[in-house]
Amino acid sequence: MQFMIETNVQFPTARAYFVQGETALISRGSMIWRTAGVELNAKLNAAGSGLGKFVKAVARSTVSGESMFITEVVCQAPRGELALAPSVPGTIRQLDVGANQYRLNDSAFLAMDATVAYTVERQSIGKAMFGGQGGLFVMTTNGQGALLVNAFGSIQEIDLADCPGFTVDNRHVVAWDRNLDYRIELQGGFFGSIGTGEGVVNTFYGTGKVLIQSLNLETFVAALHPFLPSSSSS
Repeated sequence: MQFMIETNVQFPTARAYFVQGETALISRGSMIWRTAGVELNAKLNAAGSGLGKFVKAVARSTVSGESMFITEVVCQAPRGELALAPSVPGTIRQLDVGANQYRLNDSAFLAMDATVAYTVERQSIGKAMFGGQGGLFVMTTNGQGALLVNAFGSIQEIDLADCPGFTVDNRHVVAWDRNLDYRIELQGGFFGSIGTGEGVVNTFYGTGKVLIQSLNLETFVAALHPFLPSSSSS
């Protein structure tokens, strides 16, 4: 199967082209339209099987705010098409998985073909919140094929060969090369993070690339909050 990103529009969308029997995984709720014979099935958004898989999917949904489900697309017709878009306006980027493997931050995943596998890894939230090392949830790829990530705003690609010891606000991180070492911590400790407003940051080490987004949804919502009607005014 193939993906094509439509960039000649204000807000980009992507199309997936299938032949019979091909499958893909897409983010829940990302479909715009599909042709006859293209079917969508819900799957738990976690690795493993049985009750353990269900518990992992529920835990990730509870902590990260992402859906506990991911959508499997199956083409039953000789040919099929699917159009999809992210939930926020911004940028779509295709990453080629194989020689390079990636880790994705929460909400960065849009779609992948079925030859790309993934695991969902949960790291220590407590350590991140109280000034040590740790992290939140990340999707880690395996296999070979095409992967689509989405960003709120534009995407900038940083090569760590030019920026050793690179630190990014966690809310701006989209994806990074799996071979990179990294740690997640509070900027300046607990009180420093409150004073700067930066919160959790990621610091990356090694050779590879990091994709960052120019905007983050949390800050955008906070900026809009003063202009939204309160419940007391209704």
